[in-house]
Amino acid sequence: MDLQLAGKTAVVTGGSKGIGLALVRVLLAEGMRVVTGSRTITAELKETEAVPVAVDLSTSHGPAELIGKAALVLGGIDLLVNNVGVGDTDDFAKGARLNLLELPDDAWEHTFDLHFYSALRASRAALPYLIERRGTIVNVSSVGARAASAGPADYNVSKAALGALTKLISEQFGGQGVRAITVSPGPVGTGVWTDPDGFVGRLAKARGLPQDVLTEQLIKESGVTTGLLTAPEEVARLIAFLASPVNITGSEHLIDGGMIKHV
Repeated sequence: MDLQLAGKTAVVTGGSKGIGLALVRVLLAEGMRVVTGSRTITAELKETEAVPVAVDLSTSHGPAELIGKAALVLGGIDLLVNNVGVGDTDDFAKGARLNLLELPDDAWEHTFDLHFYSALRASRAALPYLIERRGTIVNVSSVGARAASAGPADYNVSKAALGALTKLISEQFGGQGVRAITVSPGPVGTGVWTDPDGFVGRLAKARGLPQDVLTEQLIKESGVTTGLLTAPEEVARLIAFLASPVNITGSEHLIDGGMIKHV
């Protein structure tokens, strides 16, 4: 299937690993030119033909810095994917462990800087280029936005805000040809779930369980109908489809193995 992306340009935040790295590979395979920004440039990212930019997207200046460099390299931007997220696993675990009275302001601020404000700032910087090319923004959220009481509270609330940002961009700039879409994965087979030092790995050690046993238990408790982790490549393929010329905007697309069951 030709997605009609060949020759177009993309900026992907958080492209050094996980969903971001899978997306970089998929977009390159579709013939796009890609710039990606992250704090760390991994060996796996260096093996691709993407142009990496070392940048801290949780800072007030980082997203605009990335977009500025990308525009110079690419000559314009057709697609922005706001994917960067999770960050330090200790912060992620803190949001899951502490309740609203216990979780301090700085935890909320860090989480929103990484998951919401990075997307807001990158979108704001990229919009002039996207308007010029009638481009697309895809915001990578989470099913946690629909289940704010389950898992890291600050993370889930920040992702809910990200979904609202999608709606706002779609409404305000749709008349100028810009589409904005939310993709919300459920549990994905990234380092958060698979690395021994990731969130689930640390939780397994704390509970004295093998990591694969806890993974299976958590997936079952989450209500994932298929009983499977979603592969990063599956999320990447969905994003690539939504970035193709289709009349879809302002909507949320779940890829969660049936976890969210309400209409």
